Amino acid sequence: MRTGLGRLNGSMRAERLAPPRSDSGNSVPLFRIIFLSTAIVVLGVVAILQYRWNSQIRAASEANVGTNLESRMIKWHLDFYGEFSTICVALQIGPDSGERDSWEDYLHRYARWNRAARSTSRIENLYVNPDLVKDIYVWETSRVLGPRLLRLNAEQERIEDFAISPEMRPLLSYLQKYSSTLQVALRAWAGDTNPNELRRKFGNASPSYLLRSNAETGWQFDETIPALVHPIFHYVHHGQAASNKLSPNSPVDWVVVALNLETIRQRILPELMQQYFSNNQGLEYKIAVVAEGKPSRVLYTSDAGFGEQDLASFDSVMNVFGPPPESTEGHLWQAEKRAALVKGEDWRRFSSPVWFPIIQRTPDTGFWALVLQSRKDPPDAAVVKVWHSNLYIGELLLLLLLATVVQLVVVAERAKKLARLRMNFVASVSHELHTPLTVISSAAENIVDGFARSETRLVEHGSIIKGQAHRLKRLVDQILLFSSIENGKLRYMQRHVEGRELVECVRAHAAAATAGASFTIEEHIDANLPSVMGDFEALSQCLENLITNAVKYSGRSRWIGILVETRILENLDRELRISVQDRGIGIDRTELARVFKAFFRSSRVVAAQIRGTGLGLAIAKHIAEGMGGYISVTSELEVGSTFTLHLPVLAVSGASPLLANEETEELGNEGQHTFSRR
Repeated sequence: MRTGLGRLNGSMRAERLAPPRSDSGNSVPLFRIIFLSTAIVVLGVVAILQYRWNSQIRAASEANVGTNLESRMIKWHLDFYGEFSTICVALQIGPDSGERDSWEDYLHRYARWNRAARSTSRIENLYVNPDLVKDIYVWETSRVLGPRLLRLNAEQERIEDFAISPEMRPLLSYLQKYSSTLQVALRAWAGDTNPNELRRKFGNASPSYLLRSNAETGWQFDETIPALVHPIFHYVHHGQAASNKLSPNSPVDWVVVALNLETIRQRILPELMQQYFSNNQGLEYKIAVVAEGKPSRVLYTSDAGFGEQDLASFDSVMNVFGPPPESTEGHLWQAEKRAALVKGEDWRRFSSPVWFPIIQRTPDTGFWALVLQSRKDPPDAAVVKVWHSNLYIGELLLLLLLATVVQLVVVAERAKKLARLRMNFVASVSHELHTPLTVISSAAENIVDGFARSETRLVEHGSIIKGQAHRLKRLVDQILLFSSIENGKLRYMQRHVEGRELVECVRAHAAAATAGASFTIEEHIDANLPSVMGDFEALSQCLENLITNAVKYSGRSRWIGILVETRILENLDRELRISVQDRGIGIDRTELARVFKAFFRSSRVVAAQIRGTGLGLAIAKHIAEGMGGYISVTSELEVGSTFTLHLPVLAVSGASPLLANEETEELGNEGQHTFSRR
């Protein structure tokens, strides 16, 4: 049978040999890694899809902007065409190329059109500009006696011979070259083509077919003068009766409509530009009409110097008269017009529907182009800005979503870790509660069973019961205090606390914590310590926790240092410092920031089987901050740790903080003392 004391000691040894608790378990579960990786992949796919969708929306929006601008240019083009085409319509040169008409018929039509143009009351005169037509000539190239130039005088309604002017001579000579047949004449615009080749290629085609396949009416445009020309038959010169038809291989004459370039420049173009490209503030774009060639000519410009640049530098360019009907560009244009949407950058460089093929009299002959340049940003700049804005907002939202997912994972992991810490805390508290309860129970059993009959044994067992009960009470009080802190119910009753009161409190706690053990306590205490504002009971609990912590982790050194002093801060305020030092196992540098967290216990401490709940330092930190101070710590592994309580000193009435501190330091140096106790 074991003795009572042996049973008591055995129960205590069993508690000390309890298996250590591990604070590991920090590894992230595999399913969390898979979840996070999957979320990142999904968000990456969404980001790619979002970029593609935004790019498609941007392309559609840019095409829409381009289509709107192109539509305005086409409407401008139609009105410009209307200005040119009224005289062509008035002369009524039909699919038979005027085979049944005489020169007098053209004269009367021209005179009637000219008179009607002077009246503004008729709706059909919408595009009638008599000033646009400078002169109308008949260039008789089919005469046996030689070519002759006739002028249609609309004012006097007569036909008169007219001398060829130097500016007209190059065009008339060119037309005479291509007047052998109607098939050749209708392709006079194809400058470098040999007339004999044209005759062989289209010799069997009817005139009406040729007219339908070439700009619909057979009119051609010379951009140099400028002038509109049309080949015509004149049966009078060929001795044909009115009832007979001429052969497609018969020679032709020409109607030449000379246009007034100044009217185009100074009236027609400015009016059309204001109509289609202006707002309340004026013209939205810099606009010019340029005759391309060598050299290029600016026919009209809205801003001085604009239009002289290369065509590639403008926002949008339209070939005003369009490409030749048989060209690849002409067919491409017609296909684009049938499409529902102008795609890509086609709206920047395009040709209008074919009007009149331009006569290529020289290699340097060019075309007329309408060019636009935005006065502010390019037409599609607003679309690009919106695209960038949508893209950035979408990316930001995806990043926020990713951050939320990561935060959820982190929070879940922290919650799991906190739950694990709480479970460890419950286990630690259970262990801490079980130890004194076991000792008290064993001591009581010894007394009841009669193993403590002598007075000495009774006193010994009573002392054991008292000490363990005090330990149990302290543990319960600490748990209740932490619960009050967590619930926000802890209230401090602050008052003036003298420095000497705190010194006595430190000494009392140190004596109680080291009672029955061989400890060396070394003190360095300044004399005339100042007062602080605080709750004495709370400060006592804070200091008790610091001293208990030092005793617990002092290791084999069994040494504790206590330093109480007053220091001046950089802002000349003073503080009272109470430092508790040990020469124990120390704290790893990576764990210094975590030692004040509730429930935290280092794996080295757990492995060393040092009992504790992980609440002492957390409670001390909360109390220090409640008094307006804080706790700092310095530590080195296997060297020891120093925990310092910093408390603000009350201001000294009638003296500067510097003077008060100097006096304190002087008294402190005189009254400082050191002693050891075992």
